[in-house]
Amino acid sequence: MANVYRSLNLLFDRLNEPLIYPKGDNETVFQVTEEFLDEDYQNNGIEINNRYGDKATDVIPLKNLKRLPEFPKASKLPKDAEFSLFLPSHQEMAKEVMEVLLAVPENQLQDLLSTCAYSRMHLNPQLFNYCFSVALMHRPDTKNVPLQNHVETFPSKFMNSQVFGQAREAAALQAKGSPRIPIIIPRDFTATDLDVEHRLAYFREDIGVNLHHWHWHLVYPFSAPRREMVAKDRRGELFLYMHQQIIARYNGERLNNMLSRVKKFSNWSEAIPEAYYPKLDNLTTSRGWPPRQAGMKWQDLDRPVDNLKLTLGDMMRWRRNVEDAISTGFAVLPDGSTQPLDADTLGNMVEASILSPNPQLYGALHNNGHNFTAYIHDPQHRYLESTSVMADEATTMRDPFFYRWHAFVDDLYQKYKESESVTRYTRSQLDNPGVQITNARIVSDSGPDNTLNTFWMQSDVELSKGLDFSERGSVLARFTHLNHRDFRYEIDVMNSGAARLTTVRIFMAPSVDERNLPWILNDQRKMFIEMDKFVTTLNGGANKIVRSSTESSVTIPFEQTFRDLSRPGDQTSGELTSTSFCGCGWPQHMLVPKGTEAGAQYDLFVMLSNYDLDSVNNPDGSPMTCKEASSYCGLKDRLYPDRRSMGYPFDRPSRDAANLQDFLLPNMFKQDVRIVLQNSPVEINPRNPRN
Repeated sequence: MANVYRSLNLLFDRLNEPLIYPKGDNETVFQVTEEFLDEDYQNNGIEINNRYGDKATDVIPLKNLKRLPEFPKASKLPKDAEFSLFLPSHQEMAKEVMEVLLAVPENQLQDLLSTCAYSRMHLNPQLFNYCFSVALMHRPDTKNVPLQNHVETFPSKFMNSQVFGQAREAAALQAKGSPRIPIIIPRDFTATDLDVEHRLAYFREDIGVNLHHWHWHLVYPFSAPRREMVAKDRRGELFLYMHQQIIARYNGERLNNMLSRVKKFSNWSEAIPEAYYPKLDNLTTSRGWPPRQAGMKWQDLDRPVDNLKLTLGDMMRWRRNVEDAISTGFAVLPDGSTQPLDADTLGNMVEASILSPNPQLYGALHNNGHNFTAYIHDPQHRYLESTSVMADEATTMRDPFFYRWHAFVDDLYQKYKESESVTRYTRSQLDNPGVQITNARIVSDSGPDNTLNTFWMQSDVELSKGLDFSERGSVLARFTHLNHRDFRYEIDVMNSGAARLTTVRIFMAPSVDERNLPWILNDQRKMFIEMDKFVTTLNGGANKIVRSSTESSVTIPFEQTFRDLSRPGDQTSGELTSTSFCGCGWPQHMLVPKGTEAGAQYDLFVMLSNYDLDSVNNPDGSPMTCKEASSYCGLKDRLYPDRRSMGYPFDRPSRDAANLQDFLLPNMFKQDVRIVLQNSPVEINPRNPRN
């Protein structure tokens, strides 16, 4: 089975390169027969494959299939075209491909390998990569097949186009035994600080942040051929909460950079002042991603090539219907009956997923907002232009407009939370009788208590698996990103009752708004970012809880976001990559906001809630050999590990508290903390490989 897993993983290698060419560092050759060849290689494919196979020391024979897969929809997408999940026609193509991959009987892995190999040879590489990834993740017999890191598979989605000419040269030199010298990616390759929005480029263009967004949508697809693949526990609510947290984090970073909170895009007839020039080339389409100039407007979409015809009137109608559901507290079903509106239903309605209670009435507001922006430069396909970065889950967070659009989506979420359908928490729902926090502090070996220290670091990422038709050799790109010194929370608690379990909830938010004024609670609650959440035991009497920042329930460690390049050899197996679920999570290096050189003032909030009201009856599930970022990604094959509403206790307005101090109960604690940025020197990641 391990050999088949390895063979499946090799299908991710150089996806723009046909399968008749060698794959992987060992130049493994898939031994194909004529039935696997597409029309481009019917005449010479076997000859090319045999030429490499005669020299190869590692050959994988492919089993002939009794019946070849058929893709009447998916085969219409050219191999050099862009693939976007936001397009309904592409969603149908993806469902067709996934159904073929899922239909192979369980544990018939040789048949699955051949089916995937055939699909890879005949389909658009980005379409195949998405369907292959989702299928591996949701088949019971392949859940432990490691997914290739997306930045290695499609590096052109994460770094500027100038890198790749240098990368191919480096691959050729490395193949001849030259030392590996990383290619430096400039910090400011998309704009200068003359564009105020560029101050946030370190956040928007961070590779780990964009990988998180891409991987989250693999775990939680909004469209699939089988309902159970989408209908995961509380996935609609998690869609809203995870994106709300992104907006809260982004707004905090804006304040750290002397900018106001992001303005939601609610007037859809106004011009968009934010421009974005991504400086990315798409290696599949061999074209650059189109930019958006300042001052462009949404226009009706009529693109026959994409089977896309939408009007602003459609969007306005869906918006009114969603807002009506929020104001009344009920969703209207296709038969005219109603059901109570909850956060999970709202998320599936707004996104919209196939779980939407009434797709005809509520449309796909979120998804089509991406489409209107992605085609703003060519809404009628007049200039034969393809989509912008807003239409790809791996690139959309790079664009400043992503945050304006999701601020609008989050505003719908907040309107629901502030409506009469959502009752305010009572004291009994917030209190934990007998539990009192006497102190909470942040401790670090790098400075005084209650001070978080951030800095810039340079890390290397491997590109060779995405450099199609080039020499086999390690190619490293070095990028600069934010990081922070490790720290720990120390919480002193007095428990006047018997031993009990409690849920520790840790949040953080800026202490003042953009005007340097204290927050009202209903504004600050939307700024709180979740830092950690975990269950611990309280003994009777005095307790000290110590928790490391690296244990956060929000993040995954650097080694799960990127391969640890200081570890030699093939890393397609091993405990850090043993399951495809493990890539979902906020990157550890972005856990702490940037802060300022003078020290940004933040409120640290710690709460110990009543575990009896928190707990869920979760099955044991299969053991994970990696760290799970459960706050943003849930748990694999299990219920979301918290019965409370996501974001509790800040998910809704308070009954009577005007500010955070008024909100505090004995089981809560507020601590003043500072986040201090060390702007220079830039440090080199010790995990980077050495020559």
